[in-house]
Amino acid sequence: MEFINDYWQKTVRAAAIFWPHLLSAVLTLIIGLIIIKLFKKLMLRLIASNKFDTTLLKFIMDVLIWTFRALLFISIITKLGVETSAFVAIIGAAGLAIGLSLQGSLANFAGGLLIILFKPLRVGDYIEAQGEAGTVAAIFIFSTKIITPNNQSVYMPNGALSNGIIRNFSKETLRRTEITLSVHHSSDISFVKTIISDTLKADKRILHHPEPVVMVKDLTAEAVLLSVFAWTSNADYGWAVSDFYQTIKKAFKDNQIEIPASKTYVTLESISPLQRADENKKTARA
Repeated sequence: MEFINDYWQKTVRAAAIFWPHLLSAVLTLIIGLIIIKLFKKLMLRLIASNKFDTTLLKFIMDVLIWTFRALLFISIITKLGVETSAFVAIIGAAGLAIGLSLQGSLANFAGGLLIILFKPLRVGDYIEAQGEAGTVAAIFIFSTKIITPNNQSVYMPNGALSNGIIRNFSKETLRRTEITLSVHHSSDISFVKTIISDTLKADKRILHHPEPVVMVKDLTAEAVLLSVFAWTSNADYGWAVSDFYQTIKKAFKDNQIEIPASKTYVTLESISPLQRADENKKTARA
């Protein structure tokens, strides 16, 4: 009984000493989480205001939130009585081991910094990279999220993205079409060019400066290939090209301009039963 009583008294004294530390750690956790939540709301408001670079703000928000969480964790364990110097040494050793095992993640983090600094892409840009194409939805610390035209989310590692080829379709305000049309060899090429030029001039989305160009691209066995170069704004590019195809097809039909179709020739030879028997005998001998 004396041993139990002594053990109980020591437990009570230890709890009395530890209780303020525990209460302080809990209060630190609650206050820290509230501050991080308020900071996140503030950053989201700044992003929604469109007064600053959205891509940069989102990246800074992610980095600072994770930094605040790490500092909050260190503050809590300090309140609980863990020696900071010993903990820092443990963190350093663990950081070295984690750094060696997570070299890819560090490369992705560095890639994210390069993307933010040099801005080859921004949130809202339509890009093609790593075999995928879509609109950039967010740039995170380690990856970049794009939304494909069929509404699928694709996450690309920032390391591979920053070191690879990025085709950014939204970077420039203007975009040039490069359309190839084919007409029959019997067609009057000058007349065909006139029809194409008139079709381009009729579309207000096609810019007059730089002036559209229609030129002969190639002569094949089946057709004369014409290249159509015209400039539009980036926003009008897709619909302008689609409407041009529809309009030029009707214009060719109205003016009896033939669009050649590829042809396949099949030769059938008639073989008599006697010839077939001879062929079978030769095959059997062989």
